[in-house]
Amino acid sequence: MSQVITKRHRISRRSLLKGVTAAGSRIAVGLPPLVSMFNSLGTAYAAEPASTVKAESAIESRFVLWFNGNGIPERYWIPSEEGSDYRMTPCLSPLAPFRDDFHVLSGVDNAAAKGNGNGHTNSMSGLMTCTTFTGRGPSGASIDQVIAAKLGNESRFRSLQIGVSQESFGESMQRNMSWSGFERALPPEMIPHRLFDRLFGEREEGWVNRKRSILDSVRDDATLLRKKLPGDDQARVDEHLDGIRDMERAIAGLPPEYQRVDPPDFDGDMKDWPRIAKLQSDLLVQALATRQTRVASYMLTKCQGLSRFPWLGYTSARHHDYTHADGRAPGADGVEGQRVLRDICKWHVEEFAYLVGRLKATPEGDGTVFDNTVLAYVHEHAEANPHKNSGLAMIVAGGVKSLGKGRHTRVTGTVGDVYLTLADEVLKAGIGSFPTATKSLSPLVA
Repeated sequence: MSQVITKRHRISRRSLLKGVTAAGSRIAVGLPPLVSMFNSLGTAYAAEPASTVKAESAIESRFVLWFNGNGIPERYWIPSEEGSDYRMTPCLSPLAPFRDDFHVLSGVDNAAAKGNGNGHTNSMSGLMTCTTFTGRGPSGASIDQVIAAKLGNESRFRSLQIGVSQESFGESMQRNMSWSGFERALPPEMIPHRLFDRLFGEREEGWVNRKRSILDSVRDDATLLRKKLPGDDQARVDEHLDGIRDMERAIAGLPPEYQRVDPPDFDGDMKDWPRIAKLQSDLLVQALATRQTRVASYMLTKCQGLSRFPWLGYTSARHHDYTHADGRAPGADGVEGQRVLRDICKWHVEEFAYLVGRLKATPEGDGTVFDNTVLAYVHEHAEANPHKNSGLAMIVAGGVKSLGKGRHTRVTGTVGDVYLTLADEVLKAGIGSFPTATKSLSPLVA
């Protein structure tokens, strides 16, 4: 917040959870955290009016698990130097403006990836759940769902699963990253129209035909709320509603074919993923800022993905082909394939950097939503060509004060060690244990 305000009317956080609604319908537009919802320091939500309940000591933390498939080219992704003075690699360069906001990890062991699978399915099971692949799915719940069971029960959605790629290649293990338990997949929502409707409620006929705005339905309630707010909060509400309208226009402006999932036998190039990815990230920020959820997974590309990348100029081969050094990409040897994979992975990081930037631009209390969020960015493999499951690289980002960041660290530990350290020592979720976790990774803790 720009200033500390000691004397003003405080409004209940119930207003944040309730939002502005439309009479006689299930449409609701969540509100952002307003200055009037916090104590005079902006560090905690104020107590309910006429309540003896103490104000909460801190703003709720959030967790986002981000995934890209097919592994990385280590030479272009992992820094050579450790510590805070490492040189930014080509793949990580989109995150350069946020250098002090993330921690690069390398050397992580996917200890549960051994056993059944085609190299991708077993790696994915180990990465998400730290359990072995059964032949149809993992043996346990994914880390986002374990954290959601602790943090998400007071939110509208205990967790959200968001996707971008519409590929249907392979088995359930390749198409899903979130699992509620033994072989129980939670598919990502890949269509922005559907995610928008899920966040804002049922669709009216006017919204279906794109003749009205979702905001038309809640305008009366929003006008009444504004009259009760001081000027700075009125401006915040106006900015928030304008942002929703911008998202609505962007989604309504998508080509008609973007409203459906392609059939399983579709063999064309993928759609305009950068456009869709940013819309999905904007919707995720909306959900986190309005406390509709505290936990989310984001699947930008699928495990063992087979798509092409026309906006990067790479259409002669598929993503998976470029990961291997055996010259499968037409007219390219293994070295050239690595360069192509470098550019693909750089785009992955660009989309992650976009989400980080949006979270940092969204005010909350005396800081931003990013300050109360932990993001873990993972891949199914380290070096992609040999399906390498040791020496994995990860990015952990966020503004939570207990998170160590601003450096590259080569660790000796498992994926489970990373997840348990983040869950219990950074997020304070209290999950207690997680498969393959045996120790705390102290570099992750400030």
